[in-house]
Amino acid sequence: MTPDQKIVFYGFPPSGHSHRAELMLSLLDLPYEFRHVDLRAGAQKRPEFLTLNPFHTVPVIKDGDIVIADSVAILVYLASRYDPARRWLPTDPVIAAQIQRWLSVAQGPVFNGPALARLIKLFGGPLDYARTVAVSNTLLPVLEQTLSRSPFLVGEAATLADVAVYSYVARAPEGEISLEPYHALRAWLGRVEALPRFLAMPVSQQA
Repeated sequence: MTPDQKIVFYGFPPSGHSHRAELMLSLLDLPYEFRHVDLRAGAQKRPEFLTLNPFHTVPVIKDGDIVIADSVAILVYLASRYDPARRWLPTDPVIAAQIQRWLSVAQGPVFNGPALARLIKLFGGPLDYARTVAVSNTLLPVLEQTLSRSPFLVGEAATLADVAVYSYVARAPEGEISLEPYHALRAWLGRVEALPRFLAMPVSQQA
């Protein structure tokens, strides 16, 4: 990336998917231009956005001629291209596989639990709240157990796993999912928030 080149980041601040990708940009200290995609106004369904992502979801980045959609895909791309030390996505096959497991958790239980609970409580999503609570009640003890053994999800240092999982778990109370019983998990949130160039996710208000 040349000194005057910026990644264009298409996002929506209340979205945890958007936040995790923007957090990665910040952690890597990459210059970027934020372009607001107002999901509430349906901007993600306009023709100009559909040329970037036909699945009409944020986030999307445009890095020169390269367009990457999907938050986890963006994390992998940024860490692979702009982290030559491979701190965030090590090349060791075992560690890489462990990270991939948590990326899948971010797109599965984290989304179906805390993320959807938050969507229901904040934005009135017409979904099954009891199911999101049940998923969260399975997920959070696993996170607690994992983080009671190591400071981060995959060992002693932060990786893409932590970036992918952090946003919606940190905002679980906005979906009335309590984190109070989970001491190791809350300590982990603090460690993520203490990372250099950490970018906080905005606190959302109920619709």
